[in-house]
Amino acid sequence: MKNSVCSFVLVLLCIVLCVTVALCGVGSIGLKSVMEDDAINKGLDLVGGSSITFKALPDETNEEFDMNDALTKVETILRDRLDALSYSEATIARVGDDQIRVEIPGISDPNAASETLGSTAKLEFKDADGNVIFEGDKIKGAVSNFGPVGNSMASEHHVVLEFTSEGQKLFAEATAKAASRKGEGKNFIDIELDGRNLSHAFVEEAINNATCTISGGYTQELAAETAGLIDSGNLPVELEEIELRHVGATLGSDALSTSLKAGAIGILLVMLFMILVYRLPGFISAIALVGYVAIFAVLLVYFRVNLSLPGIAGIILTIGMAVDANVIIYERIKEELNVGKSVRAAVKSGFKGATSAIVDSNVTTIIAAVVLVAMGTGAVYGFGITLLIGTLVSMFMALVVTRVFLTALANMGVGAWIIGGKRNRGEE
Repeated sequence: MKNSVCSFVLVLLCIVLCVTVALCGVGSIGLKSVMEDDAINKGLDLVGGSSITFKALPDETNEEFDMNDALTKVETILRDRLDALSYSEATIARVGDDQIRVEIPGISDPNAASETLGSTAKLEFKDADGNVIFEGDKIKGAVSNFGPVGNSMASEHHVVLEFTSEGQKLFAEATAKAASRKGEGKNFIDIELDGRNLSHAFVEEAINNATCTISGGYTQELAAETAGLIDSGNLPVELEEIELRHVGATLGSDALSTSLKAGAIGILLVMLFMILVYRLPGFISAIALVGYVAIFAVLLVYFRVNLSLPGIAGIILTIGMAVDANVIIYERIKEELNVGKSVRAAVKSGFKGATSAIVDSNVTTIIAAVVLVAMGTGAVYGFGITLLIGTLVSMFMALVVTRVFLTALANMGVGAWIIGGKRNRGEE
């Protein structure tokens, strides 16, 4: 009895914590409140953005230059950069034989968007005399991170570079050489991206690590942008801007608020229906649904998921799936209660009988969502990612959270009628 009460209260407190985190955020890890306007990236259809048209300039020094092949590589690199910056809803399309148009949601200044996308992303490591030690082709990858850097205890946004084996060797040699020039005051290495200094790092001794950290005044957005540019590689051709313009929200500025209101009304009606039909278990499913929405909101903010109208549709769809799972569970429990089993035995048998059906149906949805995420772009990708996250969270809430709640109630000795079964004579 005591353990059941503790389990019930513990899970309830976890849901309250999730709701609090979603509404208030956690500044120490850079997690914003879902109530902030810029907490969730929004698609072009909801907030508008920027449209940039680039013209690819042919390499006249290369007799074997192929414009079609170059544009294909440019499309791939620009898509990688946009994905790294969490603009998965951005669209890239060819215009004519030598142009590419990019539409990016959420960036109202086309010049800023063009500067990010059009950068050549040429990364160079230089010694104190300005000599290039090695370039970005010796970098295996780059990611943005948040946490302590070096001996500092304070957390900050930074960029972590991973070297190739050759890059690690060259970096070790360069740091050893730099350390030997300490007496001259030239024991430093400059890291530059497109001529812009990213780091002026002093070296005390040779460093033979597979990674290198760049830090100093980075915001979350700037660290992600820098890592995305480095990780996506150099553009194969020079891009010239021929058109920059702002794009308004294609569905109207009130589309998001209208969709959220409709979703909130739908959730409340579902909660009311579950409570009226399934009594106490219905109330439990309403609590679990609140937890589901809170967890989903935290994941959207933390992973910077780009939210468009199809993405909202994916969220609402998974809410329905979460309720479907609870309906299956509750109906199985009612069947067990109506054949005379005790509440504790009915809950155990009900979950056992419902689990396989819930897992099978959700796994097929997860497979479809993974395919959409892997193969889709733009709105299709946005729908797939929200469907995937929502399905995983809804399955967890139904099979774990709801189970803990109902098992705890059964162990507390609640009557069969309040759980959803027929009223027994002893309960009248």
